[in-house]
Amino acid sequence: MFTELQNLVTQFSSWIWGIPLLILLTGGGLFLFIYSGLIPFRYMGHAINILRGKYDKHNSPGDLSHYEALSSAIAATVGMGNISGVAIAIATGGPGAIFWMWVSAFVGMATKFFTCSLAIMYRGKDEEGNVKGGPMYVITEGLGKQWKPLAVFFALAGLIGTLPAFQANQLTQTLVDVFKVSESNLFTTKLTLGIIIALITAIVIFGGIKRIGKVAGKLVPAMVVIYLVTVVAILILKFENIPNMFSLIINDAFSGNAVLGGALGAVIITGIKRAAFSNEAGIGTAPIMHGTAKTKEPIREGLVAMLGPAIDTLLVCTLTALAILSSGIWNGFKGNGISLTLESFNAVLPYGMGSVILTICVLIFAFSTLFTYYFYGYSCLSFLTNTKIGKFYNYIYIAAIITASVVKLDFVINLIDSGYALMAIPTVISTLILAPKVKKAAKEYFEKLKVEK
Repeated sequence: MFTELQNLVTQFSSWIWGIPLLILLTGGGLFLFIYSGLIPFRYMGHAINILRGKYDKHNSPGDLSHYEALSSAIAATVGMGNISGVAIAIATGGPGAIFWMWVSAFVGMATKFFTCSLAIMYRGKDEEGNVKGGPMYVITEGLGKQWKPLAVFFALAGLIGTLPAFQANQLTQTLVDVFKVSESNLFTTKLTLGIIIALITAIVIFGGIKRIGKVAGKLVPAMVVIYLVTVVAILILKFENIPNMFSLIINDAFSGNAVLGGALGAVIITGIKRAAFSNEAGIGTAPIMHGTAKTKEPIREGLVAMLGPAIDTLLVCTLTALAILSSGIWNGFKGNGISLTLESFNAVLPYGMGSVILTICVLIFAFSTLFTYYFYGYSCLSFLTNTKIGKFYNYIYIAAIITASVVKLDFVINLIDSGYALMAIPTVISTLILAPKVKKAAKEYFEKLKVEK
């Protein structure tokens, strides 16, 4: 029965990630990129000042500061998608998939600006009076109650897309790879690790959104610095290979010869899927977190959110890809996901340092993502029911971590990809319809900013 379910999910994932969704997600992002007039991109310095807390007002509605909101959103995006997701992109789509991740990130910055501005512009409230954000509230508050079926569609898809399956699966896989667990003890070890991971996650998520924000605010800077220092060290050791790696990525992006025998469309789709998992632009998860920010200025939060794809895809994913490609391990490697990244690190760094450092990074990345994804799923269930029932999502989430620890990676990838694809449909449609509202607000905000200067 489970084999039939796996095949069904695989077929659905392949079907849903076809040309129509590609046009909607990338074409919609490209439209927003052009429609913005590139104005938000001219205010990157201002976005950084907002992030530093220059404009924070503690009496504003919301739960998290700009920094905590971005940290929590990045905790979800700068995570396993950057370590394992990049390896999967290279293994399944070849080096050229990285180029399409870059393209997706650039248009994704514009998408994030619009979606997260709307998350503040059209916030909702739960029955307890707490401020809530996300595409489901953007749809009901911005488009009207008659659009509620689209909001319900997003929330139902969100219950699948925000499951902690990928993070739990790849975290346990890292640990069994590092400690070289024998095949006979594999299931028991993974199950035990899954239970331990679930218990640690429970301690944080049962504390609610404020505790998640505080933990993410402390973990994110540390994890990014440790990881980037390690990857830069690998690139220094393999410096002579870097120019060739860029050439390989660009050439393969338009041929797909390295892995898929010239299947260019498959290379593009692979890159966009993995970029969606990496930066979540257009998927709708980040607006849920940014919608809780303490601010009355939608454009400010949109500018802060726009930094996300630049950090996680253009910076972290690129460095990871170069580290994997420059090691040479990727070509002909039989494994996938975190195993490829692990072997690439070990091939370059001496004395097994790659295993030790990557294990530490994976632990921090995976847990920070696990803490954040809980809030996304909880928000979706609370919207569909109420906050009282929504709190039961804690138990669903914990059970999902344990289950995902022992299932196959391919099933996990196809399941989450399917959820993401379904979430993108209402997110992008509502954003395109309401884009003029954001453009008007942006024009007023930037004019006021010039006057203040």
